[in-house]
Amino acid sequence: METKRRQFQGVLNILSFNRHFYIIGIGILALIIVSHQIFEWPDLLYRLVILAFLYGLLMPLLVSAYVYDFSGYYNFQWLKDCSADQSNATQILNINAGFDETSYIIKDNFPQADLKVFDFYDAKRHTEPAIIRARKVSLVYPDTQQIISNSIPVADQSADIIFLLSAVHEIRSHEEKILFLKECHRVCKTNGKVIMVEHLRDFPNFLAFSVGFTHFFSKSVWRNAFKSAGFTSFQEVKFTPFMSIFICTP
Repeated sequence: METKRRQFQGVLNILSFNRHFYIIGIGILALIIVSHQIFEWPDLLYRLVILAFLYGLLMPLLVSAYVYDFSGYYNFQWLKDCSADQSNATQILNINAGFDETSYIIKDNFPQADLKVFDFYDAKRHTEPAIIRARKVSLVYPDTQQIISNSIPVADQSADIIFLLSAVHEIRSHEEKILFLKECHRVCKTNGKVIMVEHLRDFPNFLAFSVGFTHFFSKSVWRNAFKSAGFTSFQEVKFTPFMSIFICTP
């Protein structure tokens, strides 16, 4: 299966999946411009408002291009920083929320391993419009199984590596996150790893996504969730200022 990404695919995904935000934002910007022609606005205020709206519309696209199109994220070179033993891994899980851009790439990096792919998306719980749109265009890895977030159909301590790549933030409930991570803890070998990649609710992502950064969770929230799920280690590796790789062991 060809895993080469198209040029600017990351930016195009952001535009497509979040188009409701951009339609609303452009509509409000048009109203502001029209109102300036009708009413007397202080020029400085008008310029500041226009710049703020342009910043809010363009900065997420620039950051997304940097992270998803130019940083090498989909080359998986960052795995070297995770101490993931690619030669000895025999069972790998990749768990997503219905949008899968990584399973074929993982299989290319671990050709000797048995890769199982699970999708925990629940239309009743995970209601973000962006993920609903993303599911419609996602690649589906062969034999991907639909699961509920608190039940992974794999034997205890059977997985060498569990990948959670830009997916678990779709679980909005903290209690549901803990139950999901408890399942990851159950199926992960004692010397295995959970490798999770997420944007954080932090200052760099605020600069990148403005109020949209509230869609993500802070490092302390993730640390608490992994600790509550029984994990004994929680290590962060930064991948660009906007993304964090968390390596956790049972």
